[in-house]
Amino acid sequence: MNLDIDIETPWPSGDWEALAEHAADATASAAPELANTRLTTSILFTSDERVHQLNKEWRDRDKPTNVLSFPMLAREELLELAPAEDKQGPPEMLGDIALAFGTCTREADEKAIPLEHHATHLIVHGLLHLAGYDHEISEADAEKMEAMEVAILAKLGIADPYTDS
Repeated sequence: MNLDIDIETPWPSGDWEALAEHAADATASAAPELANTRLTTSILFTSDERVHQLNKEWRDRDKPTNVLSFPMLAREELLELAPAEDKQGPPEMLGDIALAFGTCTREADEKAIPLEHHATHLIVHGLLHLAGYDHEISEADAEKMEAMEVAILAKLGIADPYTDS
């Protein structure tokens, strides 16, 4: 998967691109449908205000949130793409992800974890949404998605974000 990363103020300097690449690689190892080299995903590191605006405009929710995912392919379309090793065919836009700096920072502080760990978790979460996983469908789907996130983060040396430590 190829990433198109845009980092806006107020995100501080740091290697957010490398963080996003590591998160994407780890997610693709757990969800092989994301390993397709034809896939492109846009990740926007932005402000709460921008995420609030996107949430209101595209999801009819008048509030900020930590991460938004905008899939461009249905899960069935993603699964029907040529295998990752077959580089034939045009690039395919998987979707867009937007992370809100203020909300991410506040949540990381509340959990007493590094912002980089929380942002990694939210990128993994967003990529799984783009792949068609959804925690809002049923309790079983939520448990499956959460287990995938925990396993992916463990590969990256990041603690389970769903436990109270």
